[in-house]
Amino acid sequence: MVQVSRTTVAVVGGGPAGVVLGLLLARAGIAVRVVERHDDFNRDFRGDTVHASTIRLLDELGLGDRFRRIPQSRLDDFSLPRADGTTVRLGDFSRLRPPYDHVAMVPQWDLLAMLVDAAREEPTFDIVMGRSATDLIVEDGLVTGVHLHPRHGPDEPEELRAEVVIACDGRGSVLRAAAGLRPPSFPVPFDTWWFRLPKRAGDAETALVPAFQGTDVVLSFPRPDYHQVAYFAPKGSDAALRAEGIAAFRARIARVRPSFADRMDSLASMDDVHVLDVRTDRLRRWWRPGLLCIGDAAHAMSPAGGVGINLAVQDAVATAAILAPAITGGVRGRALSHALAAVQRRRMPPAVIVQGAQRFLHRVVFERAFAGRLQDGPPMLPALLAEHVPPVRGLYARGIAFGPLPEHAPAWARRP
Repeated sequence: MVQVSRTTVAVVGGGPAGVVLGLLLARAGIAVRVVERHDDFNRDFRGDTVHASTIRLLDELGLGDRFRRIPQSRLDDFSLPRADGTTVRLGDFSRLRPPYDHVAMVPQWDLLAMLVDAAREEPTFDIVMGRSATDLIVEDGLVTGVHLHPRHGPDEPEELRAEVVIACDGRGSVLRAAAGLRPPSFPVPFDTWWFRLPKRAGDAETALVPAFQGTDVVLSFPRPDYHQVAYFAPKGSDAALRAEGIAAFRARIARVRPSFADRMDSLASMDDVHVLDVRTDRLRRWWRPGLLCIGDAAHAMSPAGGVGINLAVQDAVATAAILAPAITGGVRGRALSHALAAVQRRRMPPAVIVQGAQRFLHRVVFERAFAGRLQDGPPMLPALLAEHVPPVRGLYARGIAFGPLPEHAPAWARRP
């Protein structure tokens, strides 16, 4: 027998966008249920870069102190290496006003747990873990809910009925596909292999500097207790890398980053290396009556720049700011389509700008690296401007830290 439950807004996907949206709508007094298919948030190598736009939002929501109690590290600038071993600083965050003068590296599960704890303080918020959305409920062309199934156990299937469904279920969105929305894709030249390495005394880093050696590219993020490392290689290389084996992979990383050579044996096998099939796409239309896609469900981002989580959070803020007044004002059914379309109009331009910048980096950095043509140093005019015109470094830093069209928390969602 199918269980039937009801809420006003069903948010499918318990990532940063879904949880922030649930928190904001609950603070508007709207009944909202967030559905997350996993039983917990404890998964490695999700987006962990929290940019200044998101830190500022947390302060506006009265959550800044809680956020700063989470163990975290910080990135203070972004640089590119030259062939002679020196670097050129592209983004100098010290030129920004504190406390929004850095990018925080925070385990995503800790961030989500903090946000869920805050959301549970609101009486209209609910979150359900371990349930997968498998299809939409559509009546006369209007999305009126979602079909849910437990990931395991004897629980029965459920119909969750809602006035509006928000798809925050990522770049492989089930609900987007169920709605017949197909995002055109852009070519991406690489995939990414993530892994952890131990941190040693004297390893402290606050700058983000990629390392290039031949056609190999390695990027490391300093964390409080370890290094989170990304290896970039041409798309479709996973089978060949795994066939080479862990010894060859260790040697490859040590060649690019000699400072890591003394700890490469911490990678016991290629099972410790996790591949991300990098995709970049964007829906032409983010909604249909009763349904809205935001975050990666609307625009999958490359890891270049680490902006995906922050762009998704900004989508969530704009969605709440536009949707909540409509719902509290009594708008229902197809009439909510005006609000859904307004979200797309507001958030499409930032997605276009950020993806354009990422595709530029793909061409001038990664494609050149894979072709072995980075030996003459940074190949970009923007790098030359940053080197010789210091204020440009501040402009770049602001672009990285806040992105285009950063959102502010609505007045009704703010707390001291």
